[in-house]
Amino acid sequence: MSRRVELLTRDGCGICTAAATRLAALADELGFELAVTDVDAAAAAGDSALRAEFGDRLPVVLLDGREHSYWEVDEPRLRADLSET
Repeated sequence: MSRRVELLTRDGCGICTAAATRLAALADELGFELAVTDVDAAAAAGDSALRAEFGDRLPVVLLDGREHSYWEVDEPRLRADLSET
């Protein structure tokens, strides 16, 4: 089963960009699917739930739809959680 990591971001967020770069490298290494979602763009498209829940602590990393970390990529924990079956 392929694991899915989603990064919640917003335009102009420097730490979001750094997190996206690191997660892209980890996706290649560890073989998970990476999606990047701009919470402001999602809200403009009619889905304000992500921005309402996570907008004050971006970037947020979701693993298989559940919050995993925020403000930074918790790489040791992510590696450990991805190695679980």
